Amino acid sequence: MTIDPSAPQPAPIANAADALAELVAGNKRFVSSRPEHGHQVSAAAAASGGQQPHAVVIGCIDSRVPLEAIFDQTFGSICVVRSGGHVVDRAVLGSVGFAVAKLGVPLIMVLGHKRCGAVQSTVDALRTADRPSGDIGYLVDQIAPAVSSLALDDPTVADKAMRTHVTRTVARMREIEGVAEAVAAGRVDVVGAVYDLDTGWVDLLP
Repeated sequence: MTIDPSAPQPAPIANAADALAELVAGNKRFVSSRPEHGHQVSAAAAASGGQQPHAVVIGCIDSRVPLEAIFDQTFGSICVVRSGGHVVDRAVLGSVGFAVAKLGVPLIMVLGHKRCGAVQSTVDALRTADRPSGDIGYLVDQIAPAVSSLALDDPTVADKAMRTHVTRTVARMREIEGVAEAVAAGRVDVVGAVYDLDTGWVDLLP
């Protein structure tokens, strides 16, 4: 598919409900093998004059979870922030705050995924009382509260911890300076979701 850079661009999505509906629809297209968008240079050129993204998605660095692909989103449509186990640090907070304050995104999504290595490493560290050293240890420390609230002998603890970690991260996003005020005013919403590596589906968390 060739995109004409001079063609008029669609109107930006300005509210959280429509932004979420677009991500859900894009994921359905992805799972159905009917994507509308590709990574063609013509699409990049068409979006080069400016950006009006409708969401910022916080996800894991896992190479099996390319966020633009699984939501079938094109250039300029979503901001992506990724870290191991979607752990939040000041850079993540500042990036999300910038997307809301400067780019006007109406939706923040925190996306976890099944069989997350960072979460499993945290479960293993707590089970063995052997915390990794250095910066990997920082990731474990940040995910640990989601794991320690669960029974470590539960065979499904990693999956449950991942979901708990997503919920905790959603709550943290709501506290960011500028975001909290936007959420209270109804201009921004924050949601959590989980990606299934085997099926490609994204399930929203309640």
